[in-house]
Amino acid sequence: MNTYLNRSNDMSLMNEDLARAQMSARLGEARQLRVGHQVARAARLSRKAERAAQQARLALARAL
Repeated sequence: MNTYLNRSNDMSLMNEDLARAQMSARLGEARQLRVGHQVARAARLSRKAERAAQQARLALARAL
C-alpha cells in the first residue's frame, strides 16, 4: 500500500513538473513575440522619422 502512495505522489509531481515546463515555454515564446513586435515597431518608426527628415530637408531646399 505504501508503494502505491509513493507512485501516486511521484506521478503527481511529474505532472506538476510538466505543467511548470509548459508554462515556462509559453512565457518564453510570449517574450520572444514581444521583442519581435518591438523590433518591428522600432524599424517602422525609424523609417517614418527618416521620411520626415527627408521631407524637411526638401522643404528647406525649396524655401532657399
